[in-house]
Amino acid sequence: MNQPAPPRVNIVETDEYRTGYANSVQVRASVWDFFLQFGTVSKQTAEEVEIQAVQGVYLSPQQTKALHAVLTENLAQYENAFGPIKIEAGQQSGSANPIQ
Repeated sequence: MNQPAPPRVNIVETDEYRTGYANSVQVRASVWDFFLQFGTVSKQTAEEVEIQAVQGVYLSPQQTKALHAVLTENLAQYENAFGPIKIEAGQQSGSANPIQ
């Protein structure tokens, strides 16, 4: 049985499209969606860091799972090319709240 060809995808950047840098992402989840809040971290004192929130993005659970798969695949390719990525203690926490 022949499968139909997948549609051709054209990505068009709107006038509102922006790129930016984030070295922090906070994740919140509810039964309906996931919220990713991207920002930049700066150390204020030895005891305090400040995160300046830059952009928030809501994703459906299905799109979140698809993003997870794409990131997993791309991280594996990156580490195969450049070596393992090391995460220092305290860097892994990105969840502001558990699932609500």
